[in-house]
Amino acid sequence: MGYLGESTGKLGFGLMRLPQKDGAIDVEQTKTMVDLFLEAGFTYFDTAWAYPGSEDAIRQALVERYPREDFQLATKNAAWINCKTREEAEAQFDVSLKRTGAGYFDFYLLHNLGEGRTKYFDEFDMWSWVMEKKREGLIKHAGFSFHSTAEELDRILTAHPEMEFVQLQINYADWENPAIQSRACYETARRHGKPVIIMEPVKGGMLANPPESVRKVFRQAEPESSEASWGIRFAANLEGVITVLSGMSNVEQMRDNLSYMRDFKGLTPKQKETIAEAQKELGKIQLIPCTTCNYCAKVCPQNIGISGSFTAMNVLTLYQDMPGARHQEEWLVGGHGKARADACIRCGKCEEVCPQHIRIRENLEKVSETLLRV
Repeated sequence: MGYLGESTGKLGFGLMRLPQKDGAIDVEQTKTMVDLFLEAGFTYFDTAWAYPGSEDAIRQALVERYPREDFQLATKNAAWINCKTREEAEAQFDVSLKRTGAGYFDFYLLHNLGEGRTKYFDEFDMWSWVMEKKREGLIKHAGFSFHSTAEELDRILTAHPEMEFVQLQINYADWENPAIQSRACYETARRHGKPVIIMEPVKGGMLANPPESVRKVFRQAEPESSEASWGIRFAANLEGVITVLSGMSNVEQMRDNLSYMRDFKGLTPKQKETIAEAQKELGKIQLIPCTTCNYCAKVCPQNIGISGSFTAMNVLTLYQDMPGARHQEEWLVGGHGKARADACIRCGKCEEVCPQHIRIRENLEKVSETLLRV
C-alpha cells in the first residue's frame, strides 16, 4: 500500500470517529483497533489537522508503538479554516508533524476542496507549497479531498496535473445523486488518470442503518452480512481505488470490517445484482426531486439555500436521521452563507424557473417546520 494505484488491501482506517470515553478519545480502545487492523494486513491510516484529538491519539496508538515503515499515514491541510495568510496555512503542517510524531506523511491532502473553499488553496498557492514538501521528503504523495461537482473537479485536475490522487465521497446511495455526483466525480478522476481514495462509503454511518426496504434486500441475499459491509464492498470493487476509508468507532466495527475485507476479491455478479436492487429500492422512496441546478438560488431575493435545504430533508426521509439531517442543513445552508428556509417570503420566483416543477415554497415550509423547529 505504499504505492499509488490499485491495492489488494483496500480497507483504510478513518480516524475522524474514534471511540470516546469520558468526553475524550479512548486511546486504549484505539490501540486495540490499530493492532487488529495491522494484524489483518492493512496499513493505511487517515487523519487530519482538523479532526479534534485524532493526530495526538494516533501518535500514541500507532506511531509510538510500531516501526514507521509498517504503516502509511495520511493527514490533511484545511487552509480555509481561520487562515488569512499562506504562513498560517503552512503552520498546520508543522502542527500535524508535531502531533503525530510521524516524521513524514505518506499521503498529504489539501482538505475539502470545492465551492468557496478552493480559493484559499489558490490564493495561498498551496499547490506549489505541497510539492516543495514532497521534494523535501516530508510528503511521499500529494493529493486533495473534494466535495463539489464533477465540473469543478475537472477544472482543478486540469489546472493541477501534478496532484497524484483524489479523495472522493462515493457510495451506492449517492452514485447517481445529483447533489453528490459520486459517479461523475469518480469518472472525472479516472479520466485524468488519478487513482481514488474513497471516503463516506457508508455515508457517515447512514448506510449501516438503511431504509427497511433496502435492509430487506440485503438480508435476503446474505443474512450473515452487515448492512455496512455492502457499502464498503461496493466502493472497494471500483477500479483504480487505492483504499476505502471506514471511520470506525469501536472494536466491533473494526472486527466486522476485517471479516469481509481481509480476503476481499471483488463483488460477484450476484452481489452486484443485489446492490442494484437496493439502489432501485432507494429510488422508490419519494424525495424532493431537486437536481441542485440552483436556478432557484439565482432568483431568490432572500438568498435562501434552497437545494441544500432539500438535500437535508431528503436525508431525513431516507434514513430517519434527524441529527444527520440537521447537520446537513447547517452545513449546506448556513455553512455556505445562505439564508435558511424560514426566511422565505413566498414570492414564487423560484418556482417560475425550476426545471423540475417543484413546489418550492411548500417544501421550504416543511423544512422550516421539521428541521428548524427547536
